[in-house]
Amino acid sequence: MPNTPIAEQVDGYLAALAAHASPATVAAYRQDLAALCRFTQQRGITEPSALDATLLRAFLGAERSRGLASRSLARRRAALSRFADYLVKQGELADNPVSLLRTPKQPSHLPRPVDVDALARFLDTPHDGSPLAIRDQAMLELFYSSGLRLAELAALDLPHLTANHVRVIGKGSKPRQVPVGRRAHQALTAWLTCRRGLAVESEVALFVGQRGARLGHRAIQKRLAQLSMVRGLPEHLHPHRLRHSFASHLLESSQDLRAVQELLGHANLSTTQVYTRLDWQQLAESYDAAHPRAKRRPDGS
Repeated sequence: MPNTPIAEQVDGYLAALAAHASPATVAAYRQDLAALCRFTQQRGITEPSALDATLLRAFLGAERSRGLASRSLARRRAALSRFADYLVKQGELADNPVSLLRTPKQPSHLPRPVDVDALARFLDTPHDGSPLAIRDQAMLELFYSSGLRLAELAALDLPHLTANHVRVIGKGSKPRQVPVGRRAHQALTAWLTCRRGLAVESEVALFVGQRGARLGHRAIQKRLAQLSMVRGLPEHLHPHRLRHSFASHLLESSQDLRAVQELLGHANLSTTQVYTRLDWQQLAESYDAAHPRAKRRPDGS
């Protein structure tokens, strides 16, 4: 990063951020703010006081022009806003200029849920009965049974699991309890028996690898991708796809959007509406059946 007063403030901000944010968040913001430093250095701008709305709008515009996706632009803007808040506290800025900038609109990329029958065949495919295969089956069943995020499943410890539910820590460190279905419970019971022979003595993680330590995010993603090929699922499988399938299948059968929102751990219903979808025919049938102004009269009119 260039040696300018802006870069020095960025270093100070990232050091403060590291005290309470995850390493991944710090790394992402470091990348975002390094781009800002390059942009200002190319224009001979060095002082933090020059970071006004016009300059920052030009920076985001330049990032868009070089092909940065909407999601990445939104993260750039979030990093700028938090950095500007820091500069206000440091007395470098009178107020946060990022509040004057529009957030780039996010495209609604919906992962296609796996067909319910195809997913049932995939989950019911026999395995070789090895401890790792039993572990993989338990992970698959729990993903689909409870709609967990990858990070939530990877972070599970033994005390988080009971006979009929699992306690997870979701986004924003918000805890929630979600039910564990019968098939997932059976798979987890089998895994807990095998786990004793794999886990090192001090390890509390629910899912461990061959060396007995907690299974990481990448290892879980890799196992799901491998299992989709080995079991003949004709499409790529990843944790979010299982979560989306859980939500879609549950919504199709229950039509209870609020319940699905609670199970997914979404703060806002609009987020659930992005993750889950009903086809138009089902929506039309639900409307015809429920809306008082949609019901037909006995004479058919």
